[in-house]
Amino acid sequence: MIRSLMNLFYKTYERSLSNDVKNGPVPEHIAIIMDGNRRFANRLGKNTNYGHSRGADVTERVIEWSYDIGVKELTVYAFSTENFNRSTDETIQLFELIGSKFDSMRESERTHEKKIRVRVVGDCSLLPTELQESARRIEHATKDYDRFNLNVALAYGGRQDIVQAVRRMADKVIKGQLSIEDINESTIADHFYPSEGTAVSNVDLIIRTGGNERVSNFLPWQANGNECAAYFCAPFWPEFRRIDFLRSIRIYQTRLAEQKKKEHNRTTHFLKEIRKTNDGHCNNRI
Repeated sequence: MIRSLMNLFYKTYERSLSNDVKNGPVPEHIAIIMDGNRRFANRLGKNTNYGHSRGADVTERVIEWSYDIGVKELTVYAFSTENFNRSTDETIQLFELIGSKFDSMRESERTHEKKIRVRVVGDCSLLPTELQESARRIEHATKDYDRFNLNVALAYGGRQDIVQAVRRMADKVIKGQLSIEDINESTIADHFYPSEGTAVSNVDLIIRTGGNERVSNFLPWQANGNECAAYFCAPFWPEFRRIDFLRSIRIYQTRLAEQKKKEHNRTTHFLKEIRKTNDGHCNNRI
C-alpha cells in the first residue's frame, strides 16, 4: 500500500516537473560526471562490474531523456586518466563493457533513426586496442549525423586536454601552419579533444551524482569558462532517475532566470544614473 502511494506520488510529481521544465529554456550541452557505480555495488554486496553494468543502463536512459527534451549535446565522463589507478581486473571489465555498448549502439536502429553522432573525447592511445577499434567503428558509422552529439570521455583529464592542445598549436607554429597572432579563444577550443571534427561546445549544465560536490578536472575550459550551472545530487549513478534529471534542468532554468534578472536590474540602474546625469546638466544650464 505504502509503495503504491509512493509510486503514485512520484509519477505525479515527475509529470508536474516535466511540464514545468518543458515551458522553459533547455540547456544545449549537458556534461555528466557519473559517480557512484562502485559504491552502489559495494552497498549491495555485489562486485564492482555489477555497478558499472547498472550504471551503463542508466546512461542509455539519460541519452534518451536528453534527446527527448531537446538537448543537442551530451558529454559523459566514462573513464578519467586518474581511473587507471584502479585494479587491472576492474579496468579490463569496464573497457569491455564500454566497447560492447559502442557496438550495440552502432548496430541499433535507434542510433541511426535519431541521427546520434558518437565521439570519444580523450587520449585514445591509452586505451586497449579492442576498445579503440570499437570507438573507431561507432565514430565512423555516425560521423555524418548532426541531430544529437554524444561525447564519451575516455582516458580524459581536463589539464591533460589543455596541455595537448597547447602542444598541437606550438607544433603548428613551429611548422609555419599557425601564426601566434591568429591564436584566440576559438583557435584554442578547436585544438581540444576530439582531435578531428567539430570542437566540444561550451557546457551549459554539469551534473554530478554520488554526493560529491566537485567537477574533478572535467571539461574545465568548456564548463568553467562558460560559467555553467551545476547540479550535485546524492543518488549513486545507477540510482539516477528521470526526476533527478528534470531537477537538474530546473536548476539550469532558475539560474538563467536569475542572471537575466540581474542583467535587467543593472541595465535599469545604469539608465537611471544616465537620467540623473542628464537632469543635472539641464539644471546647471538653467
